[in-house]
Amino acid sequence: MPFEPINPPQFPTPIAPYSAGAKAGNTVYVSGVLALGEGGAVLHIGDAAAQTRHVLEVIKTTLEAAGATLADVAMNHIFLKDLADYAAFNQVYAEYFPGAKPARYCIKCELVKPDCLVEIASVAHLA
Repeated sequence: MPFEPINPPQFPTPIAPYSAGAKAGNTVYVSGVLALGEGGAVLHIGDAAAQTRHVLEVIKTTLEAAGATLADVAMNHIFLKDLADYAAFNQVYAEYFPGAKPARYCIKCELVKPDCLVEIASVAHLA
């Protein structure tokens, strides 16, 4: 099945060869999102809550560009650099998913840039 790359024009140039998202049929895949600005500069260094908010806003914008919303998200893949940030992450995450909660998993791992604390990739399904 062919897919449509989703690259909102307001986003900075990606730091690697990928699209922000891809739409295939009624499914939207959002690439792993980090709190990065122009040139790959890490934003909100040391603040997991602020990085989480930035990441979720980028996911929201990517989904909207594909005709979806956060309410369409069925699965989130969550990567945290330090599980000590789990509570701060969840507090912000709960604001963005107030109703039915998507499935998810959360693992602790190293991220592509040392100052990144949070990465999320999402899968959404359109009705």
